[in-house]
Amino acid sequence: MGSARPSSLLYTYGPGSTMDLPSFTVMPAGLDDWDRIWERRAGIPSLHAPRLLDAVRTHLGPQVAELRPFPWAPKANARSKEGDDLGVPSRVFPQWLRCTGCDMLGPLTKFAYANTNPFRPDQARFEHEKCPGHSGRPSRKPVPAVPARYLIACTEGHLDEFPYSWWVHQGGACAAAESPALAMPERSVGKGASATILCKSCGMSRPMNEAQGEIGRPKLPRCRGRHPHLGLFVKGGCTIDTQLMILGASNLWFPATLSIVVMPEAAEETAKSLADELRVAAKTEKRLERLGDDVDKWREFLEDDGSPLADRTDAALAAALAELVAPAPSEEEIAELRRTFDPVSLLVPEWHFLQRDPIGKQHQADKKSGLVLSPPDGGVHPELTARNVSRVLAVDKLRKVNAVLGFTRIDEMERANDIARRLVPLNRDGRPRWAVASEDKGEGIYIQLDEAAVSAWESAIEKTDLWDAHRAAHERNFRARFSETAKDVDPDTRFRPARYWLLHTLAHVLIREMAMYSGYSAASLSERIYAWKADDGRPASAGLLIVTTASDSDGTLGGLVQLSEQGRLNDVVTRALTRAKRCSSDPICAHRTPKDPEDFLHGAACHTCAMASETSCERANRFLDRRFLIDLPGAVDLGFFR
Repeated sequence: MGSARPSSLLYTYGPGSTMDLPSFTVMPAGLDDWDRIWERRAGIPSLHAPRLLDAVRTHLGPQVAELRPFPWAPKANARSKEGDDLGVPSRVFPQWLRCTGCDMLGPLTKFAYANTNPFRPDQARFEHEKCPGHSGRPSRKPVPAVPARYLIACTEGHLDEFPYSWWVHQGGACAAAESPALAMPERSVGKGASATILCKSCGMSRPMNEAQGEIGRPKLPRCRGRHPHLGLFVKGGCTIDTQLMILGASNLWFPATLSIVVMPEAAEETAKSLADELRVAAKTEKRLERLGDDVDKWREFLEDDGSPLADRTDAALAAALAELVAPAPSEEEIAELRRTFDPVSLLVPEWHFLQRDPIGKQHQADKKSGLVLSPPDGGVHPELTARNVSRVLAVDKLRKVNAVLGFTRIDEMERANDIARRLVPLNRDGRPRWAVASEDKGEGIYIQLDEAAVSAWESAIEKTDLWDAHRAAHERNFRARFSETAKDVDPDTRFRPARYWLLHTLAHVLIREMAMYSGYSAASLSERIYAWKADDGRPASAGLLIVTTASDSDGTLGGLVQLSEQGRLNDVVTRALTRAKRCSSDPICAHRTPKDPEDFLHGAACHTCAMASETSCERANRFLDRRFLIDLPGAVDLGFFR
């Protein structure tokens, strides 16, 4: 019915979201329906990312065997039918439509589906046949219908059609007809939630603005516990109050995702990775039990199956089988791992690998990871060294894998493990055997600051009034946005350290500058910040990775990597810091400091000087302040770069 890039399907149009097509709206279905699509192919592809798979298992359970891409196959040409039987299964939602000719409001069954051109799925539509129009004379041609845009949802992630008949009849039934004729008059259609619902059978009417806000919530029906992407209602229903939602609203669907940059694996990771591949190759639990940890039986099975895993050595198979037959963690252990999960744990292995010196001019440690690093010729530019830049690497090739765990509605959670019950599952039993993921290939630049200089600067910043103001604003923000989470979580544990503000702001001004010279738009560049204090088991870090990736097999073109050359990068950093000193919104921007009751999480930063597009920023333009980067008028001795 339509098409979308993998990144859009992951972050915008995943299972449970709504996707606008030219004439109606669909909802991508849950993973149970995807299984039927995958059964049309003999071999199901999987994405190799062991670290990410482990993190997914922490949240979804040890039964998750693999990461799968979206069902898709390339076509030889535009008219080829290859891959037509693959795609993301979707269902029409909402299933209440409004006729654009006579304003009739009704369920899907009252309209006819039309799509006469197989090569133009964008022309698919629902039509009202014999529409009487406003004049009462039936139309010769069917009149198109559009989705009725009202929905109801609750904070537990349930979503349902708006009960139009129940609403217009004040919670009762129509006195004149068993199936009343409803309408949404055209004169009220473009007025947001101020449209009026009319019953033509009995003459009753009711405006939709009565359902708005806190005052309107008691007038709405209780939640029925519906998950339309799964085609079911939760057992026992739901007792949470509902609220009015508009189709296409930004708070209708918040994905819970995890992502990693794939790095070469350590020996123990290689064994776990092979164990995962063997689990997938076995296909069934019965076969896993029958083969056990017998290397000979496994080799015979793999050879008969024509699997490339049969070429692995006995030692490699034995190590993998030891991982495979190891007892699964208990429910209590899984719950504790989920409760204590910190997204930083996904960044630490990446940062450790980026500390290694490449061997020779170019270093590719592992074919599976696809990572290629290069140091700049001549090392770090002397002027950058003087600015306390200690390390620069050109990331000639990288592979980024992203997985979706579930989603929430109405409220976005900072972490997927904050309120587990609010994370809406993507399959019916809540224990998926696989997770949907996407793979991006690209390039980047890694820049690291001197730890001693950052630590000294950070200690000084933490004693300032500005830092106290940001910290207090974060506490107010956290308690307002995550009120239920805040009952059990200390807001200070979620407050980013000063070094994060520094590196985050630096990444944003560099993205703006690099976009002018790399050949990529600012929206196509993104950041990955490695900034944390020393903790048990991990040293302090102060680095940033600016990358550009693409979901196609060719990756990107190299324009960003070229900027890592010694002289070019020095020029880029110099220009970026110079531009950061001035903003057309100064002095208002330069002096911006949150004061009670304000709870914004940025200081001297706005869309004119330091903010980036949502595709570029990992923190939604929070934790930014130019005063931590360079000295601004009225804020002397705060900037790291002087």
